[in-house]
Amino acid sequence: MKDLNAEKKIAVLIDAENAQHSILGAVLQELSKHGHLVVKKAYGDWSNKHLKNWKQPLNELAITPVQQFSYTHGKNSSDAAMIIDTMDLLYSEKYDAFALVTSDSDFTKLASRLKESQVFVFGVGEVKTPVAFRNACDDFISTEVLRNIDDDDTEECKKIAKETAQSNKKSRKELCGDTKLVRILRNSIAEYADDNGWAQLGLCGGLIKRQYPDFDTRTYGYQTLTKLFEVTELFDIDRRTIGTKKNLMVYVKDKRS
Repeated sequence: MKDLNAEKKIAVLIDAENAQHSILGAVLQELSKHGHLVVKKAYGDWSNKHLKNWKQPLNELAITPVQQFSYTHGKNSSDAAMIIDTMDLLYSEKYDAFALVTSDSDFTKLASRLKESQVFVFGVGEVKTPVAFRNACDDFISTEVLRNIDDDDTEECKKIAKETAQSNKKSRKELCGDTKLVRILRNSIAEYADDNGWAQLGLCGGLIKRQYPDFDTRTYGYQTLTKLFEVTELFDIDRRTIGTKKNLMVYVKDKRS
């Protein structure tokens, strides 16, 4: 059994009116990589026919639905309920991190407020999520990169998912043509490079995530930052065995240096 004290205790709050029920399983799987999901709540007006398909995934994933009627037509009352509950959970001081599942920029201030209280903030939403909310989080996860292939899925489903992932993979030419990406990678190395130009990959990755919370190697079709660096062929890669326990450390170097 996992030592719950050794990992983040995460409260997951879902804006059902600005999220998709079909990706809930994938979202929870992704967040589970970062810690223990202690609270899982979804907010919406469940009398609204647009949310009729949420019942099954909420039940299967043990997500607590929170009912909030819309008092005025065109107004989203569930946003206020979600914000109030989030602050109540924050003041309880029981949680190390909060995950706000929404594509709504109205939660930007809430994310900023949580960070001011020195808790980690995950944002989970679509690529179209306004940049203000994405940057207000410590880590923004795009739902487009998530895949939810269960063990009992058919081989055909797995084949389709694999083909989709391959079709999203950027070629070396495309990566090198993305000037913003190349600048991000090079600047991260420059920040930590030693006298010989080598920088520890883990430090580079941490810096990139702090500067660009929505950065995700899977957006480019690669599972790891190491692979992304390698494919560009703009950098040298050095895998070193460190210490008596022979821990593997990856170092990167800009070939221009």
